[in-house]
Amino acid sequence: MRLVAHLTRNIHDANTVAEEANLNQLKRLQSGIEGLDELLMGGFVAGSSYIIQGRPGSGKTILANQIGFNHIRNGGRVLFATLLAEPHERLFQFLSTMSFFDKDRVGDQIQFVSAFDTMENDGLDEVVKLLRREIVRQKSTVMILDGLLNARSKAESTINTKRFISELQGHAAFAGCTVFFLTSSQLDDGSPEHTMVDGVLELGEELVGNRSVRRIKARKTRGSGAIPGAHECEITENGLVVYPRLESTITHSALRDSAEFSVVPSGIDTLDPLIGGGLVESSVTLLLGPSGTGKTTFGLNFLARATPEEPGLLFGFYESPQRLRAKAAALGLDFEALERAGALHIAWRSPTAELIDKLALDLLRIVEQHGVKRVFLDSLGGMARASADQSRILDLFSALMSELRARGVTVVSSWEIRGLIGGKIDAPAPDMSGIVDNLMLIRFAQSTAGLTRQLSILKIRDNPYDPALLDVLIGEQGLTVRKAAFHALDDSGNATALQSSPSR
Repeated sequence: MRLVAHLTRNIHDANTVAEEANLNQLKRLQSGIEGLDELLMGGFVAGSSYIIQGRPGSGKTILANQIGFNHIRNGGRVLFATLLAEPHERLFQFLSTMSFFDKDRVGDQIQFVSAFDTMENDGLDEVVKLLRREIVRQKSTVMILDGLLNARSKAESTINTKRFISELQGHAAFAGCTVFFLTSSQLDDGSPEHTMVDGVLELGEELVGNRSVRRIKARKTRGSGAIPGAHECEITENGLVVYPRLESTITHSALRDSAEFSVVPSGIDTLDPLIGGGLVESSVTLLLGPSGTGKTTFGLNFLARATPEEPGLLFGFYESPQRLRAKAAALGLDFEALERAGALHIAWRSPTAELIDKLALDLLRIVEQHGVKRVFLDSLGGMARASADQSRILDLFSALMSELRARGVTVVSSWEIRGLIGGKIDAPAPDMSGIVDNLMLIRFAQSTAGLTRQLSILKIRDNPYDPALLDVLIGEQGLTVRKAAFHALDDSGNATALQSSPSR
């Protein structure tokens, strides 16, 4: 079962689940497209009619053919009719780059028919007759009609457009055939086409900065629920992949939280006595600090305590696995041995070439696949860069962290702030502290001896902690802390000398 489907089960409360159970009595036609059936809460309603609309290049033809080829693999039969002048040979050439395309099925389980000449020479009534004959002859259970815009132009009136769609729907429904109309027109909700069909999917593409982001939206779903709003998608060699918005599919993770509180070692022995013995299991710790203060080193120490029974995962964006292994070795940590034992997994992702929902789902898949119990996310800032909509970041992170907590995962994450030295703290996002359990700040301080690293524990949820300022030391034995010789910083980040405290 796909992870998205597993997560989607958490969407509804008891009343909604009961309501959806009644809806699910309708027979479903699954698209087989990752994420799309979850967005449609089970797939298309079999025997219904749908419009797939979007500008040229938005992915309509790929989506429709993907539905068709997936359908024949499940034993169905498909009629693909076109009202376009483009020959099928060009379509086949294009589709041949996609893994779902199987030329051996063409002409047998999936039949391609051009009705363009019939439309131009004889009109839409003859197109209806042609397609009706083909549906019966091919025993089609899915019909895809590409070029609805041309049919609309040929109809010349709203009434004729409605009659054309209605007659096709009637013949298809009698034969138990689900119909998909493709159009490059941006039809509004009051268009005759929209009023006649049971559902409308809209594909679009938006330029965000220098990035082009594809989105899909279910504008109408009669007889079925759907996750509302726009969802990111991408076209790969496997076809279209849809990523339903994580915050819409994970809404009740907190209900699965354990009421038991236990602690796990942070990986820094000198820190644990100051925070109640360690990090609370299934908690989320956020490390704030400028570059070079030791956030990644903290995370490496945390992962070094992973075991084959409770594996760890480093999910990072900036440093390659090779560099991370070398950095760990310099700290006396043998990550290669942990990986060989199955105690540690390292995943690197590009923050500029990915979609944020894809990253979040990828992280959850790895956690589920390997039974991960420790995650170091380096960094939340890198993950946030992948978001085309910055207003979603807080909601998405809240949903992601809630799901990780519910799975019994202890998380340490980092976020880089701008100021290298100083007392000013740049909040990573409004209200971010509300979705984490522990908040720690590592920064540089100036003293007469030079720069020092200092750790401030700003928040520890569910455990007592010592608020004393701590010196951070990084050496061959990893990262250690001790009570600081300087207890206060002025507005410029300069340390005020006080009596040094003994090491802990």
